[in-house]
Amino acid sequence: MIPFEAQEIYGNWATLLLPINDDDSINYQQLEQEIDALISFGVDGIYSNGTAGEFYNQTEEEFDQVNGMLASKCNAAGMPFQIGCSHMSPKISLERLIRARKLEPSAIQIILPDWFVPSMTEIIDFLKVMTAAADPIGLVLYNPPHAKRKLSPLDFAEILNSGIPLIGCKVAGGDEQWYQEMRSLPVPFSVFIPGHHLATGISRGAHGAYSNVACLNPKTAQTWYNDMISKNGDPFELQFRIQRFMNDCIVPYIVDQGYSNQAVDKFMAAVGGWTNISPRLRWPYRSIPEDDILSVREKCAELLPEVFYK
Repeated sequence: MIPFEAQEIYGNWATLLLPINDDDSINYQQLEQEIDALISFGVDGIYSNGTAGEFYNQTEEEFDQVNGMLASKCNAAGMPFQIGCSHMSPKISLERLIRARKLEPSAIQIILPDWFVPSMTEIIDFLKVMTAAADPIGLVLYNPPHAKRKLSPLDFAEILNSGIPLIGCKVAGGDEQWYQEMRSLPVPFSVFIPGHHLATGISRGAHGAYSNVACLNPKTAQTWYNDMISKNGDPFELQFRIQRFMNDCIVPYIVDQGYSNQAVDKFMAAVGGWTNISPRLRWPYRSIPEDDILSVREKCAELLPEVFYK
């Protein structure tokens, strides 16, 4: 793929979920089928090794095999793709980036060093090395709410004003003031927010989502985004129902039962039924029981029948 500029990163990007066998190994046959399905749905892009891709729990050999498969299929199909080179170790993250660069992704995703809270001086130094190693491929910074340091719009402005050529971010979003400040950043910059806030985000200047809604059903998420752009229907009505489903059926798994974000992402994919991978996570993280799928699927069908349209 030709490396993307910031303004080329937009829309509904689907995450590559990691299929795990009962013995904790990766099921590469299911992974191949999953990539084929995402390509067939016509999503705006695919990204690997996000949270639901369990980037933190792969060997380097597995990292290379997962991303080699993704790159081969996406480059052949002309599908934009990003490789997540995140790791808690900045050295391992850099080594992953150097190898991933050869696979010619549209962009590369990274996180900040994660053992101790980095200062802004350390963040700029880290990003300077990472962007130089990635060149000419642009970097997207994944800065989730649980990051050791959560960056503000002013932080992003300082990074960009220092000459660091970041092209985008994946963040939790914010209020109208937050969006206004992000719109004022000094260079073109792709801002991606959570999928279940996409209608609000797009209306306030966000460019898309590395989407949890696409975990539930990538085709439904893509149709929703396409309708927003073509001004077909009321995107806020669907957003209301998506958020109701999340609040009623998904958030309790996190808040009340202590499951991780990656557990609910994989569980939603099983509920949506578009892929045959199970909700299983790699040790030591707990998976939501498969016995819960049917009851949640029934509630989803009531609130979001679009998920099950063929």
